[in-house]
Amino acid sequence: MSTSAVPVFKLYGETRHWPTPDLLHWESIPERSRLHDWRIQPHRHADLLHLLHLTAGHVNLELEGSRRTHLAPLIIIVPAMSIHGFHFSPDTQGHILTLAGPLTDRLEKRLDAQSEVLSRPTAHALKRALPAQRIATLMEQLGEEYRHPAPGRERLLEALTEALFIEVYRLTPRPSPGDETRGPRRQAQGLVHLQNYQALIEEQFRQQPSIEKFAEQLGMTSAHLNLLCRRLANRSALQLLHERLLLEAKRQLTYTNMTVAQVADSLGFSEPAYFTRFFKRLTGLAPRSFRRRQPETRP
Repeated sequence: MSTSAVPVFKLYGETRHWPTPDLLHWESIPERSRLHDWRIQPHRHADLLHLLHLTAGHVNLELEGSRRTHLAPLIIIVPAMSIHGFHFSPDTQGHILTLAGPLTDRLEKRLDAQSEVLSRPTAHALKRALPAQRIATLMEQLGEEYRHPAPGRERLLEALTEALFIEVYRLTPRPSPGDETRGPRRQAQGLVHLQNYQALIEEQFRQQPSIEKFAEQLGMTSAHLNLLCRRLANRSALQLLHERLLLEAKRQLTYTNMTVAQVADSLGFSEPAYFTRFFKRLTGLAPRSFRRRQPETRP
C-alpha cells in the first residue's frame, strides 16, 4: 500500500473533528475498538501522536510495515505520520492517549534530548514491575484529571504527560552509532515539508498569513503546498491553518474568561462577527453556545 493510499484520520479510527478543546484526548481502548470489531485498519495521522497502554489481552500490531503480536502489559508509541493498524483481542483492556501537534511540539522542547521518544514508532513490553506500576499510575491519574475538570487542569495534564513519556524513554534501548540515519526522522522530502508547514502554522497562526506567504517561506508555490497537504494530510493548506485556529478558539472559550470579541482579536480576526461565522461554520455552534456547553474549568 502506498503512503498516499493510506487514509488520514483525525482521531483513533475516525475522520471527524478533534473532539475536545484540550491538547490531548484520553479514552479506553475497548470503548472505541469494540465499535470496529476490535480492528482498526492501517491509517496515519497528519498531526497526532498516540500512546497506547494495554493492561490485558493482546494486539496484532502493524507499525511502519512491521507486523507482530504483542501481549499485555504493553506500551505502544505511534508518532505523527506513522502508518499503523491494530487488531485487538476481545479481552483487551487499557487506554489510549492522543496528543495534538502543539502539545507534542511543547513536549519536544521540554524533553530536549529525551524527545526522541516522541518520534520513534515502537512497542515496549512492560516486563519489570516498578516501571509498569509507575506507568499504570500515571495513566490512571491522566484519566481521572481528564474526566473530572478542575482548576489547573491543563498544567496538570501536561505535567502528567511529560512524566509518562520520561518513564517510556527509560524503557527505550539507546540507538547504536549510525542508527539515527535509519530512524524515523529520516523521512521523505514531502513529509519534511509538511512538518515545516505545521511548524510555521504553530508560530504564526494568530496572524493568519495567506497560504501564499506560507508557501514563500517554505520556498515553494502555494499550489505545490496545497497538493502536498492534500496528499499527505488529506486537507488543504488552508484547512490545516483553520483547524489550528479553531482548536485555539475552543481552548480560549473553555479555559479563559475572554469575551468573544477578545478571542476574535487575539486570533487575528478583523471583526467578531467574522470570527463567529468562522466558528459556527466549523462547529455548528456560535462561540457563546459552545462556551455554555463546556464543563466549568475557567478561572
